[in-house]
Amino acid sequence: MMGEPVEERAGVLERRFGLAAAGTNVRTEVLAGATTFLTMAYIILVNPAILGQAGMPVAAVAAATCLAAGVASILMGSLANMPLALAPGMGLNAYFSFTVVQAMGVPWQVALGCVFVSGVAFLVLTVAGIRQMIIASIPQHLFAAVAGGIGLFIAFIGLRNAGIVVSNPATAVALGDLRAPGAVLALVGLVLVAALSAWQVRGAILIAILATTALGWATGLVAFTPQPYDLGAIAQTAFQLDLGGVFGFSGHGLALFEILFVFLFVDLFDNIGTLVGVTRRAGLIGADGRIPRLNRILVADSFATMFGALMGTSTVTSYVESAAGVQAGGRTGLTAIVTGALFLVAMLAAPYAQLIPLAATAPALVLVGALMMAPLAEVPWDEPEVALPAFLTLVMIPLTFSIANGLAFGITAHALLKLVRGRISKSDWLLLVLAALFVARFAWMAGG
Repeated sequence: MMGEPVEERAGVLERRFGLAAAGTNVRTEVLAGATTFLTMAYIILVNPAILGQAGMPVAAVAAATCLAAGVASILMGSLANMPLALAPGMGLNAYFSFTVVQAMGVPWQVALGCVFVSGVAFLVLTVAGIRQMIIASIPQHLFAAVAGGIGLFIAFIGLRNAGIVVSNPATAVALGDLRAPGAVLALVGLVLVAALSAWQVRGAILIAILATTALGWATGLVAFTPQPYDLGAIAQTAFQLDLGGVFGFSGHGLALFEILFVFLFVDLFDNIGTLVGVTRRAGLIGADGRIPRLNRILVADSFATMFGALMGTSTVTSYVESAAGVQAGGRTGLTAIVTGALFLVAMLAAPYAQLIPLAATAPALVLVGALMMAPLAEVPWDEPEVALPAFLTLVMIPLTFSIANGLAFGITAHALLKLVRGRISKSDWLLLVLAALFVARFAWMAGG
C-alpha cells in the first residue's frame, strides 16, 4: 500500500511524457536530468563573471542565471516534451559584455532591452513559420555534419576545461601539462566513464562525474572558496531592462541594428544546430527528417530569451550539453524539467556550484562528443558537392567556437555549389537568401 502513491505518480508521469513509448522510465529521466545539470552547472559561475565585467551586479546575475535556466528548461520540458535544457548562452554573453556594453558604450540596461526585443523577433519569426522554413531548407547531410561538429565542439570544450588542451600563440592550440591536477583528474575520469559505458552501466556519466569529484576532494586536487551571495540580490537586475533606450538609442549609427541582428542571428542558428544535433543523438528525428513538436520547441526558446532578459541576463538558448543527458538515456521533457528544477535549487546556493569542478565534467563531454560522430557515416563523402559543405560545417563549428558559423559556411558552400552545377530550383529561394545573408554578415564582420 505504501508503494501505491509512488506508482501512481509514476503513472501520471508516464502518461504525461509518454515514457514507455520513448523507451525510458522515470529513474532514467531523473538521472539524465541530473547529468545534464552537472555538465551545465559551470554557467552559474561563468555567466556572472562575464556579465559582471559589463558593470552588472555579480550576485544578481548569478541568481538571474539560475532562475532563467530553471524556468526555461522546465518550460521546454513541459511545452515541447524534449530533453533540451536551456541557459544563458556562451558567446552571446561575451558579445553582450565586451562588444555591446564595453566597446559600443551601450548601458547594460539597454543591452538587456535589445535581448528582449530579439526574443520578441524570435517569436514573430516562429509564429510566421519562418524559423520552421529555415530548418526545412537545410539539407539532411548538413544536419549530419552539424551533429558531428557539435560533437567535436563539446569534446574540445571538455578537453580545454580540463587543461588537456591549452591555447598556444604559435600553434593556436597545444597539449597542456598532463601532470597538472585538473588534467590528471580528468584523465582518470575519462577512463572511468569509458569503462562504465563499455560495461553498459546505467547512469555511467553521472556516476563518473560524482566519483571524479569525490576523488578530487579526497586527494586535495579540488579547492573550494565560496563567494558571498544573497538571493534577494536579483532585484538589482530583474525588470531593469530599458526598452525605451532601445528605440531611442542614438549616436552610434547602425549600432542598434547590428546588436539586434547579432543577437537574432547567432541565437537562431546556434539553436537550430543544437536542436538538430541533440535530437539526432536521441533518435527523435522522424524518418522524413522532421523534428517533432518543432513549433513548441521554438516558442519555448523565444519565451526563454524574453524571460532571461526580464530577469537580468543575456540571451537564453538551448545547450549542447543536453547531449550528455541524452547519452545518459534522457528522451523526454522530464529530463529537461529535472535539470530546470536543479537550477532553481541552485539559486539557494549558487556559489556552491564550484563543488563540481570542470575537470570532473570534462570526461562526460569528451565521451558524448565521441559518440556524436555516428551521423557522419550518413554523409556521402565521395561526392564533392555534398562532402565540401558538410566538411566545412563539421570543422568550422569547433574551430570558430560557434555553431552558427559552422552552419553559415556549410549553407553558403552548398548554395554556391548548387549554383555552379546549375541545380538551383525555385524551391531553393530561401537557401539562396540565407547564403546571401551569411555572406553579408561575414562582410560586415570583416568591415568592423
